[in-house]
Amino acid sequence: MIGIITIRPGSHMHQLLRLLSVSGEFPSKSLGILGDTRTIKAMVHKMEAVQNIRLSSDNTILTTKLFQLSGKSDKRTIRLVKNALTVFNDLHQDALGYYLTSFPDNKFTGDQFHIWRNHRVGETIAMCMMADIETTPYILPELQKESIRSVIPKTPSYYVARNFKKIYEAELNKTIFTRMTGLLFYPGGTYAVYNTRESVMKWSGLGEIKARQELSEIVRMNAGFTEVTSALLFGVNEDIALRTLIESDKSLKRHIRFDRIYQSIHFVPLNRDGIDLLKILTFPDWHEKLMNMLFTQEIRPKGYGSFEYDAYRENRYYYSHLDGDIARLIRLKEALQSQEQSLGVFEVLCFPWQFQFLKEYFDKSVTLRQIDMPKVLNALGIFK
Repeated sequence: MIGIITIRPGSHMHQLLRLLSVSGEFPSKSLGILGDTRTIKAMVHKMEAVQNIRLSSDNTILTTKLFQLSGKSDKRTIRLVKNALTVFNDLHQDALGYYLTSFPDNKFTGDQFHIWRNHRVGETIAMCMMADIETTPYILPELQKESIRSVIPKTPSYYVARNFKKIYEAELNKTIFTRMTGLLFYPGGTYAVYNTRESVMKWSGLGEIKARQELSEIVRMNAGFTEVTSALLFGVNEDIALRTLIESDKSLKRHIRFDRIYQSIHFVPLNRDGIDLLKILTFPDWHEKLMNMLFTQEIRPKGYGSFEYDAYRENRYYYSHLDGDIARLIRLKEALQSQEQSLGVFEVLCFPWQFQFLKEYFDKSVTLRQIDMPKVLNALGIFK
C-alpha cells in the first residue's frame, strides 16, 4: 500500500521543488550541493514512482510521480512531471504561475545549450539557498528602471538574469545577459554572478563590459550603488580557477581581460567550501572585518603602493586570498614578476582547499599559510 507523503518546509524535497520552480531542471550530479548526496538521490529515485502526496495548500491528495530523469552520466537532468505541477502551490501562491510563464506547458528543448544554461542557473540558486540567500523571484521585490529607489531587501538576495530582460522589454538585446546567471545583492555591495561549471571561463571582453554597464544601471536604480565592480565565478573545483588564470595569462588583449572588466572576481567552488565562502562574501562589511580579524592596524598598509598586499612586518608581506579573488591574484603575480629584486618574504593566507591551486599558480615565489574555515566563520560571527 502506498503511504501519504507530506512536503515539509525546509526538507530536501521542499528545497528541490523551490529550485525547479525557477530553473526548470537541475543536474543530478549536483544534488550534493543540497546535502548528503546518497540521501537526496534516494529521495529523487523514490519520487520517480507514483506516490500519494498531501498538498497543504488545499489538503488534497495528489497521486502521481514527481520527477522524471533524462540523459546519461554528467548530462542527467531532473525535471518535474506535468501531472505534479500543482505541488508548486505548496511553495507559494505565485510559484506555479511563475513556472508556467518561464516554461510554458512544462516543455523543454532537447538542445544541450539550453539544458546546460538551466543547470548553471540551478546550481547557482542551490548554492545561494544553502548560504541563506533569498533566491525566489516570486517572493523578491521586482527590479525596475523608472526611478532611483531602495527596492532590494536588506538581507542578501539573488536575482536570476532571465528576469532582467523584463525590466528593459524590447529595447535590450536579449543575449546581453546570457553568459551570467544573475545578480547578487548583499548589505553594502553587489556581485555579477557567473557559473562556468567544468569549463574554463573565456570572457567576451567588450560584450562583457557592456553587460556590466547595464547591470550597473539596474543596481543604481534599485540599490543606490553607483556601479558593479565585483563578480562571483562558480566552478566545480579549484582546478577551474587555475585553468582560468592560466588562460588569462595568455591573453594578448589585456585591456579587455576579465580582471579589467571586474575589479574583483571571487572564485567559489560548487561544494560545501563554496557555500561557506559565499556566507563570508555576503556578510555586512565582510572585507574590513576579515582584515581586522587577520591583521592589526599597525601592520596594515597606509594608502596605495606599487603593488597590492594586506600587511607588512619585519621584511615579510602578507596577502589574504581568503576571499578567493582571482582578479587580484593576477595583479599580485604580475607585480611580483615585474620586481627587479626580491621584495622579501611574501606570505599568502588561504583556506586548505585553496592550497594546491595557489601552490601551482605561484610555484615557489610565495609562502603559503593555511587557515581553517571554521575559525574564520566563528571570528566573524557567522555560524554554520
